[in-house]
Amino acid sequence: MAKASKNESKTSYQEELWNAADKLRAQSSLKTNEFSTPVLGLIFLKYADWRFAEATKKLPPQSGRSSVSLKDRVQELGVLFMPEQARYDYLLSRPESENIAKAVNDAMSLVEQQNKILEGVLPKNYQRLGNSLLRDLLKQFNAIQMDKIEGDAFGKIYEYFLGKFASAEGQRGGEFFTPTSLVRLIVEILKPIKGNVYDPACGSGGMFVQSSEFIKRTISDKQPNDLIRIYGQEKTEETSKLCKMNLAVHCLEGEIATCNSMEVDKFDGIKMDFVMANPPFNVSGVDKEKIKNDKRYKLGIPKVDNANYLWIQCFYSALSNTGRAGFVMPNSASDARQSEQTIREKIIKANAVDVMVSVGSNMFHNVTLPCTLWFLDKGKKDTERKDKVLFLDVRKIYKQIDKAHREFTEEQIEFITNIVKLYRDEKPSFDFGSKTLIRQYFPDMQYKDIKGLCKIATLDEIEKQDWSLNSGRYVGVADNAEEDYVFEDKLKELNDELEKLNNDAHGLESKITLNIKNLLGV
Repeated sequence: MAKASKNESKTSYQEELWNAADKLRAQSSLKTNEFSTPVLGLIFLKYADWRFAEATKKLPPQSGRSSVSLKDRVQELGVLFMPEQARYDYLLSRPESENIAKAVNDAMSLVEQQNKILEGVLPKNYQRLGNSLLRDLLKQFNAIQMDKIEGDAFGKIYEYFLGKFASAEGQRGGEFFTPTSLVRLIVEILKPIKGNVYDPACGSGGMFVQSSEFIKRTISDKQPNDLIRIYGQEKTEETSKLCKMNLAVHCLEGEIATCNSMEVDKFDGIKMDFVMANPPFNVSGVDKEKIKNDKRYKLGIPKVDNANYLWIQCFYSALSNTGRAGFVMPNSASDARQSEQTIREKIIKANAVDVMVSVGSNMFHNVTLPCTLWFLDKGKKDTERKDKVLFLDVRKIYKQIDKAHREFTEEQIEFITNIVKLYRDEKPSFDFGSKTLIRQYFPDMQYKDIKGLCKIATLDEIEKQDWSLNSGRYVGVADNAEEDYVFEDKLKELNDELEKLNNDAHGLESKITLNIKNLLGV
């Protein structure tokens, strides 16, 4: 079995910037959640300023008769126009006696006024930082060294800061940020090359960013905006703004709506080629009266007070006839019974389930429990794989970041993706060093079932397991498998699961008591 890898200590430039910024925050009275949005806004402003400066350098000289404004010329290149009072040099040149917080707030307003795509998006609460801290941060971000980061420097810095803020904010952080390595795995298996890309729980937009990075790695002569159209929905307005800034930092165009995806489909009528999402797990309290006639839930509204199978239907119903989806679900959804099982059975019988991947614990900032990645493919029904599902158990594949967090390395992502490629009869790729591992398990470069790692199951086999999509039921346990977990981590994982089951039991007990009282007229 492919083993977990240990963390290697190496400080990146992004980490150096983060450490410096967090040190400044520690000298103030600000909490992390008060610091995050303004700092991301400053990184965004620096990026926009740098890109505007680079674009103006490359503009050809104009003839004296030309009436095209500088604003129009740079915006035609897909670059934000930056008024003089919004430039970093201007802000840094403000005298000490001037209110720099007001100057930055005004700069953000000016950028919005001159670039309607950002209207109402940028933060304007810099008075909370105080003049001294704000000046120090401006100096720090103004000194960003582009040559220290390969590729999309500002995009990588922005993503890194998003991840660190999410980790620091715990539960709330998980609501707006999915760890990059998990998103990378979803994207690599899904392969969103061309078409409409949709995330109805888009958070800060990580699925879109990694889709664009996948295109850049795969197709050298096309830009992501030429190939994909981005659509997203996000319930929280503040998080929607983070997403729009994130798209802008990565030069991506898209439509992001602020609404409750359970109740509203802003893009009804647009069929999606790719759906990716990490929705909130086990949401309760959905108003079923509001959604009872919603055509997205034609497979049935679950009787239980749990939105997992509403989310699954949101993803499934949005797909075109050949569309593919990849999303995160709690393990419990793979085995859910009664009305949820009925919905799952319908999707399986439609030959839409392609790949199921069991992922280990501690991969998220806000929950320790393990999860499952679901991959649907409506076009699979016309292939030789139509009555088959690939099950993968990668719980023992990870890199330990610290005691409480894990991630996938690029080599591990490639290894897992290559197993899927072999199952799909596609050629594996070895850009990140997974060739040795693949040859170890698949020496002839042909797919085969491996106990404890992967198994192709037929629909008949799945039916015998009561339509379960739990990988463990099919993959089994590797011979001589070693238990390599840390006892404290395992105990905490089991305790978290026990707490959830107890809470569910108390909720059911209360409902039963209430129903009995209603029947008895008490």
